[in-house]
Amino acid sequence: MNTNNPVNRSSGNAALLSQLRNYLVLMRMDRPIGIWLLMWPTLWALWLAGKGHPDSGLFIVFVLGVVVMRAAGCVLNDFADRNIDPYVERTRNRPIPSGAVAPLEALALFVALSLIAIGLASMLNSQAQILAVVGAGLTIVYPFIKRFISVPQFFLGAAFGWAVPMAFAAQTGQTPQLAWIIFLAALIWATIYDSFYAMVDREDDLKIGVKSTAILFGDADLFIIGALQGLMLMALIFAGNMAELGPWYFAALMIAALMMAWHQWLARKRDRDGCFKAFLHNHYIGMVVFIGIVLHYTFETPLPG
Repeated sequence: MNTNNPVNRSSGNAALLSQLRNYLVLMRMDRPIGIWLLMWPTLWALWLAGKGHPDSGLFIVFVLGVVVMRAAGCVLNDFADRNIDPYVERTRNRPIPSGAVAPLEALALFVALSLIAIGLASMLNSQAQILAVVGAGLTIVYPFIKRFISVPQFFLGAAFGWAVPMAFAAQTGQTPQLAWIIFLAALIWATIYDSFYAMVDREDDLKIGVKSTAILFGDADLFIIGALQGLMLMALIFAGNMAELGPWYFAALMIAALMMAWHQWLARKRDRDGCFKAFLHNHYIGMVVFIGIVLHYTFETPLPG
C-alpha cells in the first residue's frame, strides 16, 4: 500500500479521528452531566475548606482530577458491563457493545487515565494522597458491585463524594467533622439521583439480574427518595450551622428543596422520560448549593473572632 497517496492519508486520518471520537464517547465527554455531579461537592468542599478562598493550584488539580476520574470510571464501568449493555435499551449502542471499541482498548485507556490521575494526586499533600488511594479503590470496585449487592448507588455516592475529604485534607491538612458531614450529604445526594437513573433501567435490570436501589425500593421508591432528600437537606443545614454560613446559603437550600419537590413531580408516573429528567436536573441542586456558599463568602460580613 502506498502510504504517501493523499487518498490513503486522508482515509487514515478520518479513521483515526473516528476512533478518537469513540474514545471520547466511551469517556462520556459528550455527556458532561457526570462531571458536574462529581464537580459540585468537590467545589463545596474546596470553598468551605478555604473559607471562600481556595488555593488556586488545588482548584486546578481538583477540577482536572474530577474530569479524569469521571472519565476513567465510565471506561471501567463500560468494560465491566460489556456483557450486560447489549441487552439494555439505553446502553446497547455504547462503543464497547457496538464493537466500536475493543475491551482491551478500553482497559488501555483506563490505565492511561489512571496514570494521569496518579500524576495529579502526586501534587497533593500526604494526607490527601492517602485518601486518593481509597478513592481509587472505590472507583475500581463500584462497576462490579451491582452484581452482588442491592444498593450499588451507595457505593457510587461514596466514590463521587470522596473528593470532599480529599479537598479538606489538601487545603487544610485535616479532615474535620465538617468534611464528613459534607461527604455524607454528597453520598446521600448521589443515591438520590442515581436511584432516579436506575428507575429508567428498572425493567431491563430485572430481566438481566442487575441490582439497584430502584429494584430494592420497589413501589416505595419515590417515598424513600423523598426521605433521602430530607436527610440530605438536614446534613447540609447542619453543615451550614457548623461552618457559620449565613442567609445566602440557607436561601440556596430553600431553592434546592423546591427543586427536589419538582423532581418528585417529574418522576411521579415512573416513566423513563420523567425519571431521566429528574436525574439530569439534579445537577442544578449542586450548582445552587455552591452558589449559596460563594455568595456567603462574597457578601457576608465575617463573624468576629
